[in-house]
Formats: sequence, structure tokens, C-alpha cells
Amino acid sequence: MERVHTTADADALLQKAALLIDAGRPAAARPLLVAARRLGPPTPTLARLGARLAMQDGTLDQARSDLDEAVTRTPDHAGLRITRAEIRHRLGDLEGATRDVAEAVILDRADPVAKAMLGVFMLELGRPHDAAACLAEAVEACPSEPAFREALANAHAALGDLDAAMAVLEHGIAAVPASVALRNAAILLCIRRRDFAQADRLCEAARIAGIADACTFGLRGHALSSLGRHAEAAGAYAEALKLGPGDPYVRHLAAAAGNLPSGTRAPAAYLETVFDGYADRFESHLISLGYRVPGVFRRLLAAHPRLQSGERLGPALDLGCGTGLVALAISDMAVGPLTGVDLSGRMLAQAAAKGLYAHLRQEDVMTALADGEARWPLILAGDVVCYFGALEELMQAVHARLEPGGWFMLSTEELLPHADGTLPGDGRWALLRQGRYVHHAEYLAGCATQAGFEIRVFERGVIRYEAEVPVDGFFVVLERVRHDG
Repeated sequence: MERVHTTADADALLQKAALLIDAGRPAAARPLLVAARRLGPPTPTLARLGARLAMQDGTLDQARSDLDEAVTRTPDHAGLRITRAEIRHRLGDLEGATRDVAEAVILDRADPVAKAMLGVFMLELGRPHDAAACLAEAVEACPSEPAFREALANAHAALGDLDAAMAVLEHGIAAVPASVALRNAAILLCIRRRDFAQADRLCEAARIAGIADACTFGLRGHALSSLGRHAEAAGAYAEALKLGPGDPYVRHLAAAAGNLPSGTRAPAAYLETVFDGYADRFESHLISLGYRVPGVFRRLLAAHPRLQSGERLGPALDLGCGTGLVALAISDMAVGPLTGVDLSGRMLAQAAAKGLYAHLRQEDVMTALADGEARWPLILAGDVVCYFGALEELMQAVHARLEPGGWFMLSTEELLPHADGTLPGDGRWALLRQGRYVHHAEYLAGCATQAGFEIRVFERGVIRYEAEVPVDGFFVVLERVRHDG
């Protein structure tokens, strides 16, 4: 009889602990789990709650170790496999996480959570067909779960079937009209398809229904700006700023619309958000815009003295490498090994697939330049400077990481005067409505020489086309003079 009471007490403690963990109160849940451990032997429920608590505390390695023991004790418990898969995923072990959740699906084929998680991991592994199959089953089992529908839409988008992706989201909005996540996903998909008018209509529908957040208004600002309706876009960004005053994405675009003073560079969180969402269509979009940076870099790099004399030039650092377009353009040249740096994990995944980089690092450009004592004979920055306003710190950081005689190759957009002849911003640089910075030629050259560079090439040219209008900019080659190192 005592054993029955003890078990009942432990179960009650675990139920209360689960509620507290769900409510984000780990400190209150912790003593309940300690007490439950004293009342009886280890159970799968206790192990899972302990792992969830460890995840909130950030002690992932300990959580993984505890779950390894729990899985060994109870190998046929699907829930333990799911929890360990989540921890493995957070620790960067995607293959291990996928194996765990696949085992969970085998153990409990009726569990839609396991199927959805397996679909998400399959998508990250670059297997969108398998992902779509898993997620379709999860949606069929739980048609009102927004996260399942959003993941299935992502799988269809990865397969290139944007119509199917939109249909999944539209059916989800009809089933769960209060889901702001599904509405925002549909709006974002319209923007990805460059259907800005439909994106605006969906934003307006969300606003009228009272289902709109800072992201909704930020996306509306993007759509309106792309339609040339800049005054209305500024209003949308102002609304977004009210709802998300601390959001770096919102603040940067609000500054671009003139609602805030502009910062000296685009926030790292803004860049990561933008390019993670842009990765799967990045190359096709740039090609459609007549993007010229990789080809021009190749032409200018061919004049490097080492390459001219038949020597190899490397190692080389590719800042803001994106999907690896510059690396692809120079892949048949004697340049490398290449190290690529980018904030976007999804862009780096595209770069990794090309097999052109010896190393890829997910970090901010300035962090990469401050890290370690390496000196490079070549640093590349294609379409990176356009996310910096003030250039003094960047130029000095690059200069410090070049070996004497090393080259820094960059592109940026040109600061052009308004129709009345006045220059935007402070006359040196300005933040445009699209969220990119432009620079005056004299300011760019002045920053370079002040940092200690010799200007080898300063070429004005077309960076790309937007709405069939050329976007003017500069292609620049700077050299760290040999006697300064």
C-alpha cells in the first residue's frame, strides 16, 4: 500500500513540475523533480522532464548524458527518443537526432509529433521529398497544428512547388484563422514569389482580423516598398516598430524608411533573418538581376602578380560568402584554399554543397576579422560593404588581417544625388529603403587610404539591375603596402 501512495505522490510531483516547466519557471520545478527522484526509481517521464529542465538551463551535455542512460534502461520508449533527438539537434548532431526521431516513429507510428520532427530534420538534411512525405502525414493527423503546416509548406518550397506551399498555408489559415505564424508564412511566401500585391492583400486581411504582429507589418513594409509605395511602407514600418521596438530586423527597415536614425551597419540578426529566408532562391534571383560581381572579381583577380607569374594565391578569406558565387567564378584559378564566412546557416549549406571551400564558418564578418592572428594574402568581400554604413572600422580590421602585399577586393553601391542635386544621408554614406547602404566615391577612397591601403583599382560599374534599371557601384582592389607589415 505504501508503494502505491509513493507512486501516486511522485506522479503528482511530476505533473506539477511539467506545468511549471511549460510556464517557464524552472527554478520552481527543480525541487519537485528532486523530490520525485527520492520517491521512486527512474522513469521515462522523470528523465524527459529532467532533460527539458536542463535544456532551459542550457546544460545540454548533461541532459544528453542523462537521456543516454534513460534510453538504455527503456529502449522502446518513443518519448525518450524524441527528447534526445531534440537535444542532439541543439548540440548540432543532426544525423544522430534524425536517427533517434526515426526510431521514435517506428516505435509509435501514430505519433504526429515524431513524424513532423522527422520531416523537419529531413528537410535540414537536404531530403525535401522525404520531408514532405513525413510532414504530410503529420498534417493529416493534426490538421489544426500551425507548425506542422508551416513545415510542410517549407518542404514544398524546397522542392520548388510554391503553388503547393501556398495551398498548404491557405488551408491552414482557413482551419486556424487565429494563427499569426501561418499568415506571416503566407505573406513571406508571396514576397519570395515577388507577388507583392498579394502580400499586401494578405497583410491587410490579417490587420482587419486583428491577427497581425510586428513581423506582419514589417513584411507589409517590404511589400509596399517593392511596389514603389514608399510613404505607405514607412507607415507599415512605423506600426511594426510600435509592436516590436527591440526587434533588430524591424528597427533596421524602419531606419531605412526614415522612421529612425540609421545605424552605422546592418544588425547581424537582421542579416541572418534575411538571408536564411533568401537562401534557396538567392542564386536564381541574382542571375535574373544580371548580377556582375563574381565575374568582375574574376577579371580583376586575374591581374594579381602571383597568378600572372604562375604561382598559387592563397589561402583566401571570402567574407559574406553566401552561397559561394564568387568561389564558383574563380574555381578554375590557382586561388585557395578558401575559407568562407557568413551569418546565414542556410546560405552556408548552399556553399558547402559546391565543395569549393576548405572551411566554412557561421559568424559575423567583424567577429571573423577579430578572431585569431591569421594573415591572409587575399580577402574577398562581394556585396558585403553594402551592409555597412561607416567603413572606418571594417577597413582597419581587414588591413590588420592582410599580409604585406595582400589584396582586399570589394564591391559596393554608389551614393548618387537626388534630383535636386543634394546627397542622401550625410553625403558620405546613406541607408536606402531596401535596407542596403550606399557610399560616396571620395569617402570610400578616403577610408581605404586612411587605413593604410594603396588603391590598385577603383572602377565604377553596374553591380546588377533592378526593374531593368542599372544599380551603379564600385569594384575596388586595395593592397596592404609592403613596408607597413
